[in-house]
Amino acid sequence: MDREPSSSAEILDGKAVAAEITAKIAVGVEQLAARGHRAPGLAVVLVGEDAASQVYVGAKGRKAKELGFHSVQYTLPADTAQDEVLALVAALNSDAAIDGILVQLPLPAHIDSSAVLESIDPAKDVDGFHPINVGRLAVGERDRALVSCTPAGCLILIKRALPLGLAGLDAVVIGRSNIVGKPMAQLLLQESCTVTIAHSRSRDLPAIVRRADIVVAAVGRAEMVRGDWVKPGAVVVDVGMNRIAAPERGEGKTRLVGDIAFAEAVPHARAITPVPGGVGPMTIAMLMANTLIAACRAAGQEPPQF
Repeated sequence: MDREPSSSAEILDGKAVAAEITAKIAVGVEQLAARGHRAPGLAVVLVGEDAASQVYVGAKGRKAKELGFHSVQYTLPADTAQDEVLALVAALNSDAAIDGILVQLPLPAHIDSSAVLESIDPAKDVDGFHPINVGRLAVGERDRALVSCTPAGCLILIKRALPLGLAGLDAVVIGRSNIVGKPMAQLLLQESCTVTIAHSRSRDLPAIVRRADIVVAAVGRAEMVRGDWVKPGAVVVDVGMNRIAAPERGEGKTRLVGDIAFAEAVPHARAITPVPGGVGPMTIAMLMANTLIAACRAAGQEPPQF
């Protein structure tokens, strides 16, 4: 997939694509109602007062209500005992009006995140973090899984940039987290890509990236991937969200950047996601999509494809 460098890489507008997805979700909600089924139900559990988590939870709740979901939020004190969180999840598992359960991470240090996430009914695990959903994705049963939202959104953006398909392309995923890196690699494998999972300890990371037709960066290091690492004509998806000092904006000011040096990469890439405005909106859209999928399955209806 070689292409000469240009200064006109396509900017993959996550906001616009997310809007298309949410419009499709709204139609799905209407179709459920027309067939006599209730609205999808999403429950979000927030433990503690982490500022970033409060912002994320608020955005998710607003989007759910916009789409006509039954949306509920449980905000618990930071010192809530683990058993209380587990009891709440168990109650939500049994609540027929709830299709999706999201426990916002990070949880306070005294709570075992794995124990809480694994207590969620896999059919309601709209974050896609439960080992059963992870396993279904790994064995190629995506249609039975709920897929982690950020990788699912990334794949949609990649497919937009490569309408002729991904089969046979070389893909590099930088980052090996359970939330993004590993499921992203599984999704790309299922698209018949040749996939390399790289990370901060990979030897000669620039050389690994330079041979990739598709680059997904999810390592959490500001502008770590330099522009001259990018193969001419590659599709570049930046999952990073890093806040750095921006003295040009005034004393104490900051700005958001990704894991990729965006301005450097644009002349090389076929298509690239900006930060912000790229992957972020897709994550929330795919959370809503997963909730609709779970609701359709619970109602015995064929879920839409995203």
